[in-house]
Amino acid sequence: MLERLFLVALPLLGAFLYLKVRYLRFKQYAHIPQLKPSLVWGHMKAVHEYSLRQKAGSHIDPAFAAMSDDLGNPPLFLVDLRPVGHAMAIVTSHEVAEQFSRASKMFPWSVPKSPTMSSLVHLIGNKSILSREGEDWKQLRKRFNPGFAPQHLMTLLPCILDKTWLFLEHIDSYARTGDEFLLDALTTNLTFDIIGAVVMDTDFDAQYLQKARQGEIIRLFGELASSYSNDDVNLPWWASPRRELQRYRLSARIDKLLATIIRQKHAAQQSPSAPKSRSILSLALQDTTELTDHMVSDTCDQIKTFLFAGHDTTAILLAWAIYELSRTPRALNAVRAELDEVFGTDPDPASIRDQLLAPNGDDKIRRLSYMSAVIKETLRLYPAAATARMSPPGTGFTVRTPHGDNLCVDGLVIYNCERLIQRDRAVFGESADVFVPERWLGDTSTSEEESAESEKGGQHTIPPTAWRPFERGPRNCIGQELANIEARVILATVARRYDFVKVGLGETALDARGMPVVDDETGQYKVESELYNVSALP
Repeated sequence: MLERLFLVALPLLGAFLYLKVRYLRFKQYAHIPQLKPSLVWGHMKAVHEYSLRQKAGSHIDPAFAAMSDDLGNPPLFLVDLRPVGHAMAIVTSHEVAEQFSRASKMFPWSVPKSPTMSSLVHLIGNKSILSREGEDWKQLRKRFNPGFAPQHLMTLLPCILDKTWLFLEHIDSYARTGDEFLLDALTTNLTFDIIGAVVMDTDFDAQYLQKARQGEIIRLFGELASSYSNDDVNLPWWASPRRELQRYRLSARIDKLLATIIRQKHAAQQSPSAPKSRSILSLALQDTTELTDHMVSDTCDQIKTFLFAGHDTTAILLAWAIYELSRTPRALNAVRAELDEVFGTDPDPASIRDQLLAPNGDDKIRRLSYMSAVIKETLRLYPAAATARMSPPGTGFTVRTPHGDNLCVDGLVIYNCERLIQRDRAVFGESADVFVPERWLGDTSTSEEESAESEKGGQHTIPPTAWRPFERGPRNCIGQELANIEARVILATVARRYDFVKVGLGETALDARGMPVVDDETGQYKVESELYNVSALP
């Protein structure tokens, strides 16, 4: 009897599952532009095929760009990775992206972060400011905002300059020997060192060229971060349990080291005779009399978040800015002329340091308008991060496209693809893929508030919402001003001191006389091959 029931039920179950999968694949999000999905694979096969067309080691964004082109460049399109991943909406329009990042009646602090953030839990912790929501996030942001305020960060200039000196010593050494070196490795170690000093008033010893001499936190964090650089980064934990266990153990060791430092810093802060630290951590703990285990754990997660988000953004920004300046003589000459005007004609970094540490040092930084344009343009072309959001199923959240369509996006992972948004030809014209700092002159601010004010005054030719490397809205990057100050200070010390020459991918094309070949259209040096990844090897 049971066998007969099973034989009857099995085809019915199969039919139900078939209809369910068919609905999910072909009807649930049929209102959103997409490539033709496979009943079995969704868009997984398409993503794989488009990825294979890109250069080895490329980010996934160029594959999304090719998919967008084949779809006619819609403002957003669907990529269905179920059941291995999520169904995603890839956003390519700044007008649509803004609807996810801004506050609304439904979501007072913008659309919630995507559940895919859980894959980074070992890097940033369970209670990271990146992943927390609602009042929990609001209180965290309130607690750390004072430490990242521009006025406070300027008081930390001595720390930034001190660490920059070690970086310059390394570059000087390579300049004397003529040896090739990986700039990305040096900028990464530099920004790690700056974060340690600025956030924790702690020397991470990150800039030693021998890894064995670097601080234990940096070595462990580097090992942990590298475990996320492989192809299985977005797979569920059970797909690679050994890798998951490795990440768990590394994260636990980092937590233990950070907790010790946090307790030591708090104890020193309670002592009336101890020198007062101006670090971001000290500022966050200044009203804390009793340091509970919960608060230590919470603070550990924020420091891990600052390490993760802070070092990568600035390191990539510096490496790309130096590369683009090295192949754009017009821009390099303009930067050098501006530095001559602001700091005088002596290119010695010591002279720049002394002037930055003088009472009017912050004014010197503000006067670097062309330098700021270089930074803004570099971040436009090479954003180091993006944001992923999700409107929970059943909330009825819709976005309006530039064409006037209203699309419900409940249950989708929303990926604001900054690389596509910030290279939109409808906004940036035919030079969308070209390094043109001049497009930002008169509009070099990276502050959302200042951009909004200048937009009201009609000063913008480029919509403020089209530039979003730090994202926008209530949950924009808390550390963006630190990244800007770091970049301006470091570039100011290197731009006149060195002439950088790229070797391997992206190297300059030379004519028969050994002189760089200039592209008459862009004013840049032509290259032998495209540099598509700043850390790519020759």
